[in-house]
Amino acid sequence: MASQLTEMLKGTLEGIVLAMLDERSAYGYEITTGLRDRGFAEIAEGTVYALLVRIEQRGLVEVEKVPSEKGPPRKVYSLNAAGRTRLAEFWATWRFLAERIAQLDDDTHEGGAR
Repeated sequence: MASQLTEMLKGTLEGIVLAMLDERSAYGYEITTGLRDRGFAEIAEGTVYALLVRIEQRGLVEVEKVPSEKGPPRKVYSLNAAGRTRLAEFWATWRFLAERIAQLDDDTHEGGAR
């Protein structure tokens, strides 16, 4: 199951991170910790940072450099209008897929196949 979960997360991680940023602005380590707190323990920190670079390049977030007590300034990510639009598209797609998969699961159980 772990490899299948990893593959499915690759396709949904952007939406998950955008949803977290819709709740509040955060820097990379906070996002990684938040993912782990939500049960996404398998996600590597490097994966999150690579995703943050991509969503910044796509113009889905605003980035502010905030001084850090330890080390260089932190990049704090905030969802912008384009990011909120992308997040709305993600949720619409997620609902569509979830409904179809649930229906498929129901059909499979009703037909007695397994």
